[in-house]
Amino acid sequence: MKLILKWLLSAAALLFVAYLYSGVEVRSYSSALIAAAVIGLLNVIVRPVLVILTLPVTLITLGLFLFVINALMFWAASSLLGSGFQVHGFVAALIGSLIYSVLGMLIESAVGGLLSKR
Repeated sequence: MKLILKWLLSAAALLFVAYLYSGVEVRSYSSALIAAAVIGLLNVIVRPVLVILTLPVTLITLGLFLFVINALMFWAASSLLGSGFQVHGFVAALIGSLIYSVLGMLIESAVGGLLSKR
């Protein structure tokens, strides 16, 4: 139940990112659902590998390179999905992923707090 709720809210967050920032386009809620699932899968499968491979750079930049990795995951999802979810360049991916990450933290705290009270 928690996973489905987080997925639905993450899709809504993607729509909100597209509303706030013109560098990210989401055509419909169904496209946002698919994009949220792809971003989640990329974050589970590809992101840990990239974090390990870029650990020296991440340490040198005091963790700031993780923002680049998040942007790459956001941009990769856009490349995989095509017309339903588009990100216009790396800077748009960086800004979009920052907004999406903040919304994701809010979703995580809200869903965790909501379901822990049960």
